[in-house]
Amino acid sequence: LAAGAVAWLLLWAAWLVGRLAADFSDAPFSAGKGVRATCSEIILRQEFLKDGFHRDLLIKVKFGESIEDLQTCRLLIKHYIPPGLFVDPYELASLRERNLTEAVMLSESFNIEAPNYLSNESAVLIYARQDAQCIDCFQAFLPVHYRYHRPHKKDGDTLIVVNNPDLLMYCDQEFPILKCWAQSEVAAPCALKSEEICQWKSMQYKSILKNLTVQVPVGLTIHTSLVCSVTLLITILCSTLILLAVFKYGHFSL
Repeated sequence: LAAGAVAWLLLWAAWLVGRLAADFSDAPFSAGKGVRATCSEIILRQEFLKDGFHRDLLIKVKFGESIEDLQTCRLLIKHYIPPGLFVDPYELASLRERNLTEAVMLSESFNIEAPNYLSNESAVLIYARQDAQCIDCFQAFLPVHYRYHRPHKKDGDTLIVVNNPDLLMYCDQEFPILKCWAQSEVAAPCALKSEEICQWKSMQYKSILKNLTVQVPVGLTIHTSLVCSVTLLITILCSTLILLAVFKYGHFSL
């Protein structure tokens, strides 16, 4: 009986040691996992609104867990606009005056009239705002426009890929989310109209879409002669009508 009790105790002790070892290996500070095992994800979603050549890019960021005093944090989105699209700096200035968005162009030499094949990628800083309908969410929007593309021989459409942006965060106090997903520090203005520079945390996040794509209609080379002929005829007709109106209703002094 005593031998059986000892054997039972040895088996129970072996099971307990194995269970503790398994729990320790799954702990947040086990090799390779670190504190991120206890962190909830940051979710970013971006989509295009409206139709046609003039669209709005809507960006929403949601934190996976409630963060107290989230209003003490600021979110900055650095977006890279591909050559096939452009952001009008004059439009941004008008929207800033009406307090509709807080975005500014980083590119100095920028031509909004240039076609796709003569343009380069541009960068925009967008100061996101807290979403009134979601306590743990930020959102921002950016008006974008399609550039003209070279005509194609067959396909009348082309795809533009919009990559995911950089997500920067700055808080007046330390939060676990900053320690979880912060990768590096980036120097940027603390606010849109501020000259003070803050050290923003570059945050790792999960995107709903790997990349956002938009389909842009382009002309066909087989229509070149037709388009040129019609354009020339309309130009001659309109010019003739204007000249006739000027000679008929105009007052000329000698």
